[in-house]
Amino acid sequence: MLDIQHLTIQTRSPQGAQVLVADLNLRVVGGTIATITGASGSGKSTLLNWLVGDLDPAFAASGELWLNGQRRDGLPVEARRIGILFQDDLLFPHLSVGQNLAFALPGTVRGAPARRARVEQTLRDIGLDGFHDRDPATLSGGQRARVSLMRALLAEPDALLLDEPFSRLDAALRAQFRGFVFEQIRRQGIPTVLVTHDPHDVPPGGRVADIGQWQGRTA
Repeated sequence: MLDIQHLTIQTRSPQGAQVLVADLNLRVVGGTIATITGASGSGKSTLLNWLVGDLDPAFAASGELWLNGQRRDGLPVEARRIGILFQDDLLFPHLSVGQNLAFALPGTVRGAPARRARVEQTLRDIGLDGFHDRDPATLSGGQRARVSLMRALLAEPDALLLDEPFSRLDAALRAQFRGFVFEQIRRQGIPTVLVTHDPHDVPPGGRVADIGQWQGRTA
């Protein structure tokens, strides 16, 4: 479970602080998605930055982040075990498709044969069997999106953040990839926070909140 407790984020300014988020409380259980909407500049991406541990120094934050019973807001980025998927796939252009996936494998998967087998199985699972040695530049947009998601999941994160990950895909591909992402999250039981401006991105029956309505409220 991901649990945000009494989070307040405000700007640092000699002219006076502007509060973006005030006393935000949010719990997300494993395998479910909490969707956050809001106007540009309302603090959605800043919230994700705080969660992952990369808050811009222009902002100050107070509050607690708990994940699976462990407090993590004081930990560095690499120790929080929170994955994030952006609008852009951000695959490494100098690595093959398989090498991109292998880069994310945890240290518990040891030995070249075992790591290769794990990557090959992942490629089969996402319909890209035989793509291990392909250049990422040769992939379609949908293929790159699938590889990017699975790279995030292969790292075995305890939580996942989705920062408008569907916005650059065309309508048909967007719907297909949304379903793929939601199924992977449900199957792996990962608590997830999704930021989007498109109501069609919300999972069926999912919880939605406008960040502007959360000031002083519990979600």
